[in-house]
Amino acid sequence: TGDWETLDRLRKDHPGKICPKPSSLEAQTLSGLSVAAAGDLIYTNYPISGFVCKNEDQPKKMCNDYRVSFVCHPPTECVGPSHHRDDPSGPGACDTTEASTEQNFYAYNPTQGFICRNKDQKSGNCRDYKVGFGCPCKY
Repeated sequence: TGDWETLDRLRKDHPGKICPKPSSLEAQTLSGLSVAAAGDLIYTNYPISGFVCKNEDQPKKMCNDYRVSFVCHPPTECVGPSHHRDDPSGPGACDTTEASTEQNFYAYNPTQGFICRNKDQKSGNCRDYKVGFGCPCKY
């Protein structure tokens, strides 16, 4: 009949491995081709329902074999508390991860964390930042 990678069936086959509310779906053939490169006509490709390729819709009456992955935003319960550490009289803010401003950051990555140095700013001072950690969640 085709290749039916429905969300309901995949959840039954892989319990606890797919997040509750996928935001998008990515599909490719088992050989690694994108849907566009494979050239199949796809019946449905939505994160809430899944991916369906029907043989009857194809010129050669046969779908490629696909694998799918669901893209999920991390649930809020997997994000740790915000953290803050700063000495206003010191050389700058030494928090660890996440910010969005027009200031220059010395470090902004999961390994070093977030470091804003007063000497790198036009104004001579870093703003006072609050940061949070995101943890990987099992899907």
